[in-house]
This record gives sequence, structure tokens and C-alpha cells, in this order.
Amino acid sequence: MREISHELEKIKKSALYREYKSIEGAQGPYIQIENQTYLSFCSNNYLGLANHPFIINAVIKAVNQYGWGAGASRLVSGNMVLHEKLEYEISRLKNRNSTIIFPTGYMANVGTICALAGKEDLIICDKLNHASIIDGCRLSGATFRVYPHCDLIKLEKILKNSTHFRRKLIVTDTVFSMDGDLAPLPDIVTIARNHHAMIMVDEAHGTGVFGKNGTGVVEHFGLHSEINIVIGTLSKAIGSLGGFVSGDTDLINYLRNRARTFIYTTALPPAVCAASIAGIELLRKDHTLRESLWRNTHYLKDRLKAFDLKIIPSESPIIPIIIGNARKALEVSEFLFKRGILIPAIRPPTVPDESSRLRITIMATHTEDELEKLLDILKDIQYL
Repeated sequence: MREISHELEKIKKSALYREYKSIEGAQGPYIQIENQTYLSFCSNNYLGLANHPFIINAVIKAVNQYGWGAGASRLVSGNMVLHEKLEYEISRLKNRNSTIIFPTGYMANVGTICALAGKEDLIICDKLNHASIIDGCRLSGATFRVYPHCDLIKLEKILKNSTHFRRKLIVTDTVFSMDGDLAPLPDIVTIARNHHAMIMVDEAHGTGVFGKNGTGVVEHFGLHSEINIVIGTLSKAIGSLGGFVSGDTDLINYLRNRARTFIYTTALPPAVCAASIAGIELLRKDHTLRESLWRNTHYLKDRLKAFDLKIIPSESPIIPIIIGNARKALEVSEFLFKRGILIPAIRPPTVPDESSRLRITIMATHTEDELEKLLDILKDIQYL
């Protein structure tokens, strides 16, 4: 244990130590910490659904009817009607034949990649993909190649030199969670087609945010028929919990029989499924939520143009402000916190060394006055 204590001290001295802040109430634009109110600009609750009355009522009704826990793996006795209804609703949302849900998006990525790829296969991955994708690639046993972020020339070069593999799988986030930019999906599709590779995309930050109907970046680019495997999460714009994989029927049946993170875990509580079903229903019938999200996003980005800050150009409601040094990023985050704004410092290993940042995320439920409050305080960090 001495070695662990020593490593922990090194983490602390490097300004990379993480600590919780305990939220005492519901998630929303304002949150409570130690009886104090803070304006939150760090949640992935893009549409503000995590505390929506419609979802709360759906959960209460489900608990009264089904209880709480599922009690077992879905392949034992844990498969309940709400699991199947949720899968049906996700398939409709994503315009796919079939869907399988996992307890988390992390488990969806790891389980799917490990089920689909092995030692005879090649996985090609964007450098800035989410940790769950990277971990799945490493655990799969497949040959694993990483291309520089959105570098299509390097991606194609890897494929040109990889004709001997049984299966070739390109994996990418659609929205990159720390930079807020989009994968160049149309070009990736062209490259994959030319080299007979499959494409798997993670729509974690795209679902509910992009596309005419809010189904994601695949819809945004009009590529429904070109993408083989669509992964996503219900814990962000949908306001609930769980991961999913959508695709053709054979793919989903295969994952039911081969994805270890699905087979060997207890199913989601049915009331969680009810929350997700209600969230998808809201997404379908109330387009004003997404309109408000994008109105707020454009407003804040336009106002930030006048600031002397290092802001990464973003195509999403994620706005990264680069601070650089991890210790400095902590200082800036604490400066904001003392003024009633919650934006934690994002530090390595989540982001590369010397690129620590504030990661601002916008919600549909933020008001213009709240955005202005953030702007007024952000003006002062230019001089820290």
C-alpha cells in the first residue's frame, strides 16, 4: 500500500488529483452544493430533461408497477417489457432494424468492440475518441491503429496497408467530447467504402442535439444507410442512464450472444427504461427544446468572440477554453466557483498535457440572463 500512497502523492503534486463536489438537489441550470447555489455550465444534460416533470412522472408510474431492480441479467430473468419497449423506441429514433441496451455507454462500447473484433481483425480509431472506445479496442485483442485527430490521409494510408485482415472496423465519435468538433463522417464513409471497412460511430454527444429530428450527427449528414453500427447513450440529452447499440437484426442478435458486458451484468432497472422512453418521446414532440439549446449555444459563442481567450472552434454546445497548465486550470475553475459558477477544470489524462481547460456546456434551459452572468465573470479570467 505504500506504493499506492506514493503514487497518490505524485498525483496531488501534479495538480491532477480529483475530488467530488456533492450536489444536494436536482440537476438543472442551478445546483446546490453545501447549501450554496451555483450556476452550472458543465453538465451534459443538454435538453434539461434530467429533472423534467414528464420524466419524473414516468419513473414514479414505472416504480409503482414494476418495482425498482431488474434482479438478474436479461438472459436469465431480468428481461422486462420496458427493456424491449425502450429498444423499440431507440430503433425508431435511429431508423434502424434493431437495438440492444446496456447499463452504460461505456459498457456498450467495450462489449461491442470486443464482440466484433479479435486477433484476425483491424480496428482503426481516431486519437481523440472516448476512453471507452480506446479501452474496448485494447481489450479486443485485434490489431489496433490510431490516426491523428480527423486525419483522413492517415486513415486511408492505414487501410491501404491493411488488406490481409479478416475484418476492418473504423471507430469514431461523432461529436468529440472535449473539443466539441464533429467527425468528418461523409469522407470517412467514402474511404470505408473504397477499402471494404465497417464503420462504428458513437453518438453519445450527438443524440438529441444534431439532425432535423434530433437523432444525431448521422442524420445531420444524411448517412443512415452508410453507417453499420450506431452506439449512443441515454445519459446526456435524453436525461436518463444507459447505453445502446443500433444496427441490423443479425448484428444485434449476435451482440446478445457475444457481448460480455451485456451477458454478464444485471439489467437496467425498469424505471430507468421508463425515463429514457419518456425522454425520447419529449425529443420527438417538443422541438423547442433543441431550438433553445442551439439558440443559447450561438448566443454564447458569438459573445465570446470579443474575449481574449483561447477558445477551440466548436460545432456543438461544447465550448472548450484552453488554459494550458493543470494547476492554472484549477485556479481558474476555483475563481469561477467562488463567484457562483461551476465549471470544473478538465486535466490530463482526459486531455493532452498542457491543454487543461474549462469545458463549458450549454443547456436548453439556460436563460439569456444566466449566459450574461457567465460572460461577466469570464471577462475577468482574461487577467488572471
